[in-house]
Amino acid sequence: MSGSEATVSGNQSLCTKFTFVAFSSLAELQPVLFVVFLIVYLFTMGGNLIIICLIWVTPFLHTPMYFFLVNLSILEMCYITSVVPQMLVHLLVETKTISVGGCAAQMYVFAILGLTECCLLAAMAYDRFVAICHPLHYTLLMSPPVCLKLAAVSWITGLVVESAQITWIFTLPFCGKGEIQHFFCDIMPVVKLACVDTSHNEIVIFAISVLFIMSPCLLILCSYLRILGTILRIPSATGRRKAFSTCSSHILVVSLFYGTALFTYLQPKSAHTPDTDKTTALMYTVVTPALNPVIYTLRNKEVKEAFQRATHRNPPRQVD
Repeated sequence: MSGSEATVSGNQSLCTKFTFVAFSSLAELQPVLFVVFLIVYLFTMGGNLIIICLIWVTPFLHTPMYFFLVNLSILEMCYITSVVPQMLVHLLVETKTISVGGCAAQMYVFAILGLTECCLLAAMAYDRFVAICHPLHYTLLMSPPVCLKLAAVSWITGLVVESAQITWIFTLPFCGKGEIQHFFCDIMPVVKLACVDTSHNEIVIFAISVLFIMSPCLLILCSYLRILGTILRIPSATGRRKAFSTCSSHILVVSLFYGTALFTYLQPKSAHTPDTDKTTALMYTVVTPALNPVIYTLRNKEVKEAFQRATHRNPPRQVD
């Protein structure tokens, strides 16, 4: 294909570029949005880096729960980086275009990381289930090799499943002006641009969403139902509060992530509108990654203690 925006194929012109029009009606607010999103991006990157460094240098945080939290922090940094830097550039320029190849690359990264996060959150729920419901077997059931396998399965599942799905999506021909009613290459807004019947693609996308988003969600729900039953059987109120406090941060993160994911990907194409797509996308691409470091520092006693130690005095590092 040539470098032009379209190449004639039969009676239809095939897109070689897409144009984002999400913020076209907010021209006067774009400089303000640039500053806001830049601050949120820097805050997210800094907050997750602090969590990773704290866990790295604090021996008593070298546990399965914080191993998964490091994975989650790395993922969130990659996740927000796959979307926000390009969005910031587009807020400063008049022509907000992306090549079809660039769009595919962004969707690959975004979708792989999104599904990986679903699986990591399920692994973290399993960790809390074992810690509270089977504390005597915790070191055996959540040994380092087991944690590595759970993390590896999460990343591999995201990579394999979403690579296949996105590759299939980009076998579709995209026609017309190529205007994406969004600020990044999300799945449904791009599928809408196809100039062929996409009903089969939509069924497959929905099925994959149900299987690979709902399955980890159901595992999380089952884990917390068992955890709740165990907590309610603890005789002392102090013991119940302590047990619940180890789960509260994870519950908040799961609620934020799955609340937007289920709303976005488990509704039919006809229910999608540009405004709702953009609003929910801002939640799971910008707001949720920014809130996760806050949740895990403000609501986690061990992380707060590690942060206070790191900022108030500088003890010699210990070697495991």
